[in-house]
Amino acid sequence: MHTLVLDIGNTAIKAGCFAGAALREMVAGLTADEVEALVRRWGPQHLLIASVAEEAARWALRLQGLVPGRILLFAPGATPVPLRNAYATPLTLGADRLAGAVGAAALRPGRDTLVLDAGTALKCDLVTADGTYRGGSIGPGLAMRLRALHEFTGRLPLLALPAPDATVPLVGDSTPGALLSGVVNGAAAEANGLIAAYRQQYPSLGVLLTGGDAPLLASRLAGPIFVVPELVLLGLYRILAYNVEQ
Repeated sequence: MHTLVLDIGNTAIKAGCFAGAALREMVAGLTADEVEALVRRWGPQHLLIASVAEEAARWALRLQGLVPGRILLFAPGATPVPLRNAYATPLTLGADRLAGAVGAAALRPGRDTLVLDAGTALKCDLVTADGTYRGGSIGPGLAMRLRALHEFTGRLPLLALPAPDATVPLVGDSTPGALLSGVVNGAAAEANGLIAAYRQQYPSLGVLLTGGDAPLLASRLAGPIFVVPELVLLGLYRILAYNVEQ
């Protein structure tokens, strides 16, 4: 059986095409027309739509004639998930955060796991060994930090993030160099500090890194770190399968 999951984020639309439980195709940066073309080409039996921008219903209306089975609009706190959710305000929880936690629990069942999602925001989310999502933290993402430094000051330039393999010296010897050091090295230091703090409480903790800026941070984090670009999509698939089976 073919299924499709859509992750409509703050900056990009991502899709995961599954045959059974296997991810066969992952596509990012889609336009609305490209999403419709993908649905027509893949011909999924069921579809899950997750959106942080509260646009899921509009997408469902556009795609409903193309999917013969169920179209599930994923709403944290309302949609059943294969994970205990201990978040105090579940209705305010981001779909991507909960999906990442579900994906982490599926990849590392019975083990404490921290999801570090380096996307528009830099998020940490904890899943404990008993299969419970505990919550975590949300901070500004790397591009957001660069944009904020430009917009909230009078003279600092707006810079693009460097390539993942670029060297970013600790001591910037120019304004651009100092900005990149503060953002890239600062975010890495923040992430490493959070990971160390979590590992003090959970010594056997595993760390899964995902999100668009994961390649930029991966080599700068204290290991062991496992990079899983498809983590949120895997979690969304597990949520869809769990609800179809009900």
